[in-house]
Amino acid sequence: MPVLRRMTVFIFSLLFLTDCWSAQQTVQGPRYGNSPDKPAKPIYRLAIHPLHNPKKLAATYLPLVDFLNKHVDGVSFQLEASRDYAAYEVKIRAREAELLLPNPWQTLEAIKQGYNVIATAGDAVDFRGIFLVRKESSIKSPDDIKGKVVSYPSPTALAATILPQFYLHTHGVNVNRDIDSRYVGSQESSIMSVFLRQSDAGATWPPPWRAFQKEHPKEAAQMRVLWETQTLVNNSVMVRNDVPHHLRDRIRDLLVGLQYTEEGRMLLSGMETARFHLATDADYAPVRKFIQRFERDIRHVELKE
Repeated sequence: MPVLRRMTVFIFSLLFLTDCWSAQQTVQGPRYGNSPDKPAKPIYRLAIHPLHNPKKLAATYLPLVDFLNKHVDGVSFQLEASRDYAAYEVKIRAREAELLLPNPWQTLEAIKQGYNVIATAGDAVDFRGIFLVRKESSIKSPDDIKGKVVSYPSPTALAATILPQFYLHTHGVNVNRDIDSRYVGSQESSIMSVFLRQSDAGATWPPPWRAFQKEHPKEAAQMRVLWETQTLVNNSVMVRNDVPHHLRDRIRDLLVGLQYTEEGRMLLSGMETARFHLATDADYAPVRKFIQRFERDIRHVELKE
């Protein structure tokens, strides 16, 4: 019995010491005051589709995120970039981000996942594809592009790929057989492919081309715009359907109001965006009709690996 008693005392002593050690590990440094800890602000991520490479996208859109943080109380906004279009589209389908700035085709996909349009980012006249060639290029008509290499950012880039391929289709070029289509990952890469003579023509759209002209004037001076496509409604701004209505309305009003202040106009200029317009899901119905025709006549938007 004495042995058993000693073992019992030892075990209880060990448990007591363990509890003391655990308590010491839990409390890391002194805490004073009668008020409870202030809860962290909820984080809302703004996921921008790959208009630019991640570094360029951050430089372009971080000022907008800072603006939202400055003018919206009680929450914190963060910018989220994606390495490419496919990675961005995975995030849409997983409902990872609370806020989106997708292209019009991605907008249709996001509507299926419970996102709603609150605005368009830019004028419709700016949402068109352009073909770039070097100034010495001999390409003049669509027939001349047959047998040539054409670069695009991504199969799902609406303005910079889908509209240009539709243009070629309506001008007698079979984009699946008559040309060598190369998807190079970003707008800048499509432009640089032309400059470096890796492609005979490159497709992009006006905002990245304007930015390239400002940042690389010597290189841009060696290229020219060959053709322009039709226009469609511009990129959207969307919110996930679990974002509170008052917050959704505040974000929408701030974006639409940017054009009316000096601070806002500077932000718009940095994004190569004229203004934000009020919009709803219904404004993207023409895009759905266009995509249906494109997929019927040319190819599926999402190419299978």
